[in-house]
Amino acid sequence: MRLRLTLLASARSSSVLDTRFGDDRPLDHEGRSAVLRRAPAFTALAAAELRYCSPSARCRETGELLGLAPLAQPALRDCDMGRWRGRTLPEVTRHDPRAVDAWLTEPRAAPHGGESLLAFIRRVGAWLDTRPPDGGWAVAVTEPAVLRAALCYVLKAPPHAYWHVDPQPLAAVTLHGAAGTWSLALAG
Repeated sequence: MRLRLTLLASARSSSVLDTRFGDDRPLDHEGRSAVLRRAPAFTALAAAELRYCSPSARCRETGELLGLAPLAQPALRDCDMGRWRGRTLPEVTRHDPRAVDAWLTEPRAAPHGGESLLAFIRRVGAWLDTRPPDGGWAVAVTEPAVLRAALCYVLKAPPHAYWHVDPQPLAAVTLHGAAGTWSLALAG
């Protein structure tokens, strides 16, 4: 049996210019408005037998506003950015451009003292592979980074492909499969 899993990127919690590593702020006004405006398009998600979310405030709030009452999953948390948590990419780049370059080019590097990109992708993949393969449907409201990592894992793409996936707020993707045999489903 195969599981159908829909991953939904959370609504925004800050403007793009103020995006911070490890940001746990709740949805901002625009984020809440976007969820409420687009909620009718997501009503079918309430039929999912299993409903999960990343543990951040914005993911929990997105799920709640959609009426999903999702269960927070620690394995779906954003990448651990160590010392960079709470800082923006431009701030970190000004302070330590070589560390940022290493992080962006070497999947095993963790110059921030947190989790490497490769470890992050593997963590998300391990969560995917432990979902019950009962042929049901699950939905997970996640960090955009988690959605990116899941796609890299499912497509068996090299880690640098992560930087070429750009999920917008409230973007959804559906996967089908079970441990080690996932595929991307594109609706027509």
